Amino acid sequence: MKRLAILGSTGSIGVNALDIIRQFPERFEVISLSAGLNGELLRKQVLEFRPKIVSVLYRELADSLKRDLASVPVEIVHGIEGLIRVATHPEVDQVVSAIVGAVGLIPTLSAIKTRKEIALANKESLVMAGKIVMEEARRNHVRILPIDSEHSALFQSLLGHRKEEVERLILTASGGPFLHLPTARLRDVTVEDALNHPNWEMGKKVTIDSASLMNKGLEVIEAHWLFDIPVEKVSIQIHPQSVVHSMVEYRDGSMIAQMGITDMRVPISYALSFPERLPLRLPRLDLPKKGALTFIAPDPDRYPCLKLAYQSIGLGETMPAVLNGANEIAVNAFLEGSIKFTDIPILIQKVMEDHDLRPASSIEDVLKADHWARERAKTILERSKGG
Repeated sequence: MKRLAILGSTGSIGVNALDIIRQFPERFEVISLSAGLNGELLRKQVLEFRPKIVSVLYRELADSLKRDLASVPVEIVHGIEGLIRVATHPEVDQVVSAIVGAVGLIPTLSAIKTRKEIALANKESLVMAGKIVMEEARRNHVRILPIDSEHSALFQSLLGHRKEEVERLILTASGGPFLHLPTARLRDVTVEDALNHPNWEMGKKVTIDSASLMNKGLEVIEAHWLFDIPVEKVSIQIHPQSVVHSMVEYRDGSMIAQMGITDMRVPISYALSFPERLPLRLPRLDLPKKGALTFIAPDPDRYPCLKLAYQSIGLGETMPAVLNGANEIAVNAFLEGSIKFTDIPILIQKVMEDHDLRPASSIEDVLKADHWARERAKTILERSKGG
């Protein structure tokens, strides 16, 4: 029996993880859950899975849940301290880190320090503080298993092979909803257009990142740290069918790929049960029905966010944290209707240009850079409104 903490239990990854746990109650026990603002769904999850502790974002929501769940033996906490308690509960064996954004860094790192195995979907932890996180994992002998479909595919394609024989890691991307839209029309796309992903069902922020290809840029940085591969050996190919989830090319020219349907329960279940594979009740991949599989090099003019991500990891130190913080503000501004879709990379680039690069020697350095980037992005947005 594996005992689990789910950080972000009401989001897409969290809901899918709980669906797997529901299918295999003899294998998994939910010890703790965390959510942001979706108190109603969290309440239902508590009643079904009976965790020992749950955390929400704000005290007011925690107080409301305490009233609603007065007859249930569950401790309800809130804020960053609540997240840490959920992630480090002494009975937890593995933490599913599925919170979207920078807020996932501290609880994930706290879980590593208390020697919890990590099933990682929160790519921002490695984007912002990859060196710190991976060094802490090595120090505490903690295994980090990827949940993202691309990194799970790379993980599976690397198994049994020697790292020094790797020529390239190839992350695949669907290209998002605007793959074939003329570049000149990108400025006029709506939030609804951007959220209409052709293949995957994801949260709003991740879906916008997919449309801009920033998600691939973040995944390049994540893959660099997760697999200890030089960033120049990590590349991207657009694969509209989303059948090949990623590939590894070896020095003899061989390429090993992982394929499957577009259902996040597949990589989630592998991270939960590794090295075993669970007998999931899901449709099987029908390659003849899928037809031709195509691969395209990404157009840098269509996807400027990708260039910015490579620039940030090339500069290193605090710049990836600045990239991530500025992107979160920019995406939120787009979702609120404050800026155009094409303004997202413009805002990020301005913030990066304004940043004085600093060493990222500690988690405090990283958090300061993240805070600075967010405040700088907000200032630039306010000035643009005034102008």
